Amino acid sequence: MSSNKSLFQEDAVNSCYCDESGIGQEPIATMVGVIVDASRMRKTKEDWQFLLGILSNLAGKKVAELHTADFYAGNGIWRIMEGPDRASFIDAIFDWLTERKHSIVYSSVNKNIFHANSNIEIPAEINNVWQFMGFHLILSIQKYQQTKAKNKGNTYLFFDNEEREERRFIDLVKNPPNWSDEYYARAKKQSSLDQIIDSCPHFSDSKDVGLLQVADFLAFFLRRYAEISENLSAPDYADEKVKLNEWIGKFQQRMIPQAHIYPKTARKLAHEYFCKYGSKSLMSLRNL
Repeated sequence: MSSNKSLFQEDAVNSCYCDESGIGQEPIATMVGVIVDASRMRKTKEDWQFLLGILSNLAGKKVAELHTADFYAGNGIWRIMEGPDRASFIDAIFDWLTERKHSIVYSSVNKNIFHANSNIEIPAEINNVWQFMGFHLILSIQKYQQTKAKNKGNTYLFFDNEEREERRFIDLVKNPPNWSDEYYARAKKQSSLDQIIDSCPHFSDSKDVGLLQVADFLAFFLRRYAEISENLSAPDYADEKVKLNEWIGKFQQRMIPQAHIYPKTARKLAHEYFCKYGSKSLMSLRNL
């Protein structure tokens, strides 16, 4: 199992692939970033295409993109695949992710609490769920990455297409608000978000970028775990909670240190924004 040692590669260029789950009527929203260093990216992309190839054979038609929610529920083309078989394939994907040793960062929102306060306590720059989670991911990466030697400006950011949010989010990252400085204790001579390459996120179609599908996969299970753990949704099958605990245990092995996402001590106001509205069960996750 991994420890809280650095999961980033020093002096390497990293790419963080981000996608969300729960932007509709669900009670919890999540966003996950999968951080891949350049030296291991090609192998990961090849592996994911291989997994899609296996799914294509099982479905009897080409699968260019894994829509995790449909796969998990057995909707559409996945009706031909029994629940235990789908669960076994999910096991295999989580095992593969653990073996690949990529780092994971995440954010979450309890939407009822968030929407009750979005026009009162939450800064205008992050007063919708998508912007809130996306900026939280970036601040968490910045806080963690800047502690590593010779690591300045080495993470590219990629998000799934989000036309309604794209322009506003790019402006936010290019011109971060002053309050965000305290999240990562920005020094006097330190540039804003100096661990982010370009300071301009890239938006792509997840159908064309397999690692965005991986982020979607993780965001879905993180959300489902939170909803059931907090009794906001009923389990869909008898041992769902047991399976979700197993899968999230594997997720925890690859998390960046929780202190950079949901710190327990020495919180500043910038941390409180994200801690106050996050999922309680997800804030309680700890590194394994």
